[in-house]
Amino acid sequence: MPETVNELDRRLTSRGAATRARIVASADELMSLKGAAATTLDEVTAASGTSKSQFYRHFGDKSALVQAVIALRGSRVLEREEQYLRRVDSFSGLDRWCRAILQRVTARRGALGCELGSLSTELSDQDEAARLDLDAHLTSWISLLTAALERMKDNDTLSEDADPAALATGIMAAVQGGYVLAQAARDPGPMRIALDLAMDSVRAHAVRRGPTS
Repeated sequence: MPETVNELDRRLTSRGAATRARIVASADELMSLKGAAATTLDEVTAASGTSKSQFYRHFGDKSALVQAVIALRGSRVLEREEQYLRRVDSFSGLDRWCRAILQRVTARRGALGCELGSLSTELSDQDEAARLDLDAHLTSWISLLTAALERMKDNDTLSEDADPAALATGIMAAVQGGYVLAQAARDPGPMRIALDLAMDSVRAHAVRRGPTS
């Protein structure tokens, strides 16, 4: 039986979506290695096995491709961070999250940096649309940390004077700085120090438990 128009449209749409995803994935990999500015469209089409006409069918220009890469990285990072942070309500949970970050940095010997932070460093002063997208993703990441700290405050792990939003922003600043220093040094040591200091700032607000009778 011949395909109906709707079936043909769905097949073509699925094929187009697969082509677009392949282009974005190739660009993401290249930009991780070379940076966004140094990655050319010729390299992206060669790596993805596509033509320029296929590229321009999905993207108006390189800026649109960069935004697609930011969206891909943002969804990947936030999905990963939500898995770690969505149930955190204790210092042991925060410590597990810190160990996971340190393990990723250690496995790469500090290389590549943060998927979002590296693009922010490169693009935020050059591309306003990219800056806004990156800020939104990083703010969402901070919100996940804030929610974890709010749960710790609600269950009396953190004292009433703790400010979850401020502490979460400080943790994120430490993480991003740790990524930059670890990348430059090719050594996870700076990330370990940054995370330890960030956790010390949170522990300063820990509720002190008195002896039980």
